[in-house]
Amino acid sequence: MCLAIPALVMSVDGLSAEVEFGEVSRQISIWLTPDVKPGEYVLLHTGYSINIIDEDEAKETLKLLEEVASGLDG
Repeated sequence: MCLAIPALVMSVDGLSAEVEFGEVSRQISIWLTPDVKPGEYVLLHTGYSINIIDEDEAKETLKLLEEVASGLDG
């Protein structure tokens, strides 16, 4: 099973982008999604954006992941 998480694209430089998810910022490859623009969300898997996704879908997925993580703490 693979896990891809939504990440907000902050900037794009060629086939690389800086993304944020939660309080984490990373440089990733956008080789599979070269048309992505800052302000859009991508699904991030092992350092690669694999799909551009809708903002509402991204926010709902992040909310669910936070709920799961908080359940593990308690």
